[in-house]
Amino acid sequence: MSSKRFCQPLILAWIGFLMLTFLFQYYGIDFVVADWLYRVEGNEWTLKHQLITEELLHGGGRAVSQTMGAIAIAGLIISMVWPSLRIWRRSLAYLILSVLLSTLSISTLKQLVSMDCPWDLARYGGDLPFIGLFESRPANLPDTACFPAGHASAGYAWLALYFFFAATLPRWRWLGLSVGLSMGLFFGFAQQLRGAHFLSHDLWTLMICWTISLLLAHLLLRPPSHTKTRSYSPAESGSTARNSL
Repeated sequence: MSSKRFCQPLILAWIGFLMLTFLFQYYGIDFVVADWLYRVEGNEWTLKHQLITEELLHGGGRAVSQTMGAIAIAGLIISMVWPSLRIWRRSLAYLILSVLLSTLSISTLKQLVSMDCPWDLARYGGDLPFIGLFESRPANLPDTACFPAGHASAGYAWLALYFFFAATLPRWRWLGLSVGLSMGLFFGFAQQLRGAHFLSHDLWTLMICWTISLLLAHLLLRPPSHTKTRSYSPAESGSTARNSL
């Protein structure tokens, strides 16, 4: 795919996403969702320190993502010393790099963008006013790191599995996509239940991780431009062998 044909859909996707972000802000969708969760939990973040949300889905979820990363790294190392597995080397390198860059990008943005968690806001029992993403933050407010959703990135970073399997085992690509989406949704919703993030925080993480996965797949997994693909058949192989005798 040419760079022009690749970039146009990506740009359109971001335009659509930014329009969605505007609608979220205009209609207060983040507050609609968070207000409902807060009310269901008894007008406090009851699930903030519960076993399922804090230990299993937060701490355990991070451990699952790290274990998957360790398996991918081990696979890459093995492919470097086992000749029969060298065809997996590029795809595994892509997968590791994509997951790493996705999580690092989200972590970096969290340090650069000061935005409060729902549990910090006066609306939900905290002591800070709400300052929107595109609003100027008063200098007297403390720096916070609640945007984008860091824990959700431990799941959405694995959207790269779709492109990994598309390049290696195409029949499994939808399974790879399901794994990345499911992990991100579970991890993100657990944090919303705890009052750590708004829904839009998770959507930003999803979009950023998907963009990084897509860009790296375009750069690293596409066939070289000078390579011409052609069909291969055993009959052709046999003919070539006879001609070489």
